[in-house]
Amino acid sequence: MPAEILALGMATPVGLCTAQTAASVRTGIGRLVESHMPDVHGQMLVMGLADREQLPPMVEQLEDEELSPRHRRMAWLGGPALAEALADWPMPSLPLLLGVAEPIEKAKYRVGPEMLRILSLQAGREIDAARSRVCPLGRAAGLLALADAVAMIGRREVEAVLVGGVDSYLDYTLLSALDNEGRLKSGEISDGFVPGEGAAFALVAATGTARRQGRKPLAVVKGVGRGSEPGHRYSRAPHRGEGLAAAFRALFASVAMTDPSERIGCVYAGLNGESFWSKEWGVASIRFADHLGDPLRIEHPADCMGDPGAAYGAIMLALAAHDIARGRCPTPCLVWAASDGEERAVALLSSAKD
Repeated sequence: MPAEILALGMATPVGLCTAQTAASVRTGIGRLVESHMPDVHGQMLVMGLADREQLPPMVEQLEDEELSPRHRRMAWLGGPALAEALADWPMPSLPLLLGVAEPIEKAKYRVGPEMLRILSLQAGREIDAARSRVCPLGRAAGLLALADAVAMIGRREVEAVLVGGVDSYLDYTLLSALDNEGRLKSGEISDGFVPGEGAAFALVAATGTARRQGRKPLAVVKGVGRGSEPGHRYSRAPHRGEGLAAAFRALFASVAMTDPSERIGCVYAGLNGESFWSKEWGVASIRFADHLGDPLRIEHPADCMGDPGAAYGAIMLALAAHDIARGRCPTPCLVWAASDGEERAVALLSSAKD
């Protein structure tokens, strides 16, 4: 059963709302700055960081709590993004399925269910705490949360769900571990990524909800597929790119695309600068070439903002929905993301007219 995307919210290094972030990515405006974090060679790491002075202050309820620096950073980013997504929602509180970093991450400050309460307070919006949960699944978390949201709507458990992701690599322990693994882009390493941060949310509802509220959906979710990669970043198994291909296979098994005019026109790709992910995309795109249009537009927002970690899937989902709503993105549009662990996910979006 398809679902609709009714509203979005974002806060990233290149924009503190959805429109600003989308405009920056569309025009190629980036914000990659020299941080105060040194790499193993003593040079300051380049990161994709939001301007702290432009972010709202911590709300009074959280100001005196003993939050870690990383939790505070994520609250500053996630609060306004969550508030933006819910700004026009007239109904009672919604469940929030929130993507956060994976347990395998080597950060000093781990993020868990406490982030639900923190974001709710910072945004000044109540959520349905009983049915909300975190999805500690890394970059793919936002798209996997979308799959769970569509399933909840399909079972008629809820009319609408808020899905999203929030993360920040601004954690010295985490950056040091990644740097020692040779994964961070620097003067010494070209096959690496620029660490970033961000938050994004999408309000997903049952088909027909927008019409009943007298508005138009931003985009329609046609389907979501998930896969598992045995040879992931921290596995000893060979990396063959099977996980992303499996996610594509699951998606196309559930979504009929027999008409040539329905070939995918745009892909939001979870590439971050590491060649590891290019191999997975190459395998999937070759195996499912019949579903891809020619020409095919490919977007990878990490070029502008760095790798925003567990927020990446949600950010790409929001960017795709925003551009579809404004007729700037050929549809159907595919969004994929791959985590450091085994999780892989892909979503297919179309416009409300398709």
